[in-house]
Amino acid sequence: MVNAAALPRRWVVQGGKRLLRGIGRFQAARSKVGTGPFLDPAEFPWVGEFESRLEDIQRELEQVLERPEEIPAFHQLSPDQKRISKGENWKTFAFCVFGIKLEENCARCPATVEALERLPGLQNAWFSILAPQYHIPPHKGPTRAVIRVHLPLVVPEAADDCWLRVDDQVRSWKVGQCMLFDDTYEHEVRNDTDDMRVVLFVDVDRPSDLVGRWFNRLIVALVRSSAYVKDPLNNLAAWNRRNRAADQGS
Repeated sequence: MVNAAALPRRWVVQGGKRLLRGIGRFQAARSKVGTGPFLDPAEFPWVGEFESRLEDIQRELEQVLERPEEIPAFHQLSPDQKRISKGENWKTFAFCVFGIKLEENCARCPATVEALERLPGLQNAWFSILAPQYHIPPHKGPTRAVIRVHLPLVVPEAADDCWLRVDDQVRSWKVGQCMLFDDTYEHEVRNDTDDMRVVLFVDVDRPSDLVGRWFNRLIVALVRSSAYVKDPLNNLAAWNRRNRAADQGS
């Protein structure tokens, strides 16, 4: 039997992603909502209430952005993102990772957390902060068990020059209007402006029939138990410890 622990991490991660994508057709067949690149917000009755919390969330984002040096880049938390996250161009302030709540960050943004906790099947949530003139290369998410949601909080004035492509469809963000998509399709982001773009990045459970729900719960549990999730959690805990130590020493 092959010992997975002895294999290069990259092989294990890539193999796991291929396996998860391979069962995507089964998940799509069990889905109760659309399975195209972008999904209709009207299929999700909670969208309107979530969007109504925009100003509260924006206020808390402003407080977080007052100390940008304390916000890690995506790859500093998740080494699996090194290909698509470079320098300090894509930062993340996380609240929840595959259902695991990050209490220290959540305490700083109670209104945001309250809005998130009203979402059915919340799995992941963070402020996704994209620097000016940065391109997130094409990539694919690992599983159709979740639906990706962006609540745009800060959008460059030249909105047409800041866009998301999912499969063959390209859309730009509009502040306060949720964008929902299936991240297992190839997607990329480009910000060709001189301004920052920030969205509240969320993954929620895909609405599915009974068999699909049980199957997706199994998939999420497997992902949650893997290094793909455990490493970012450990790295974030270490990052926050360093920030606390720096504050105490100043």
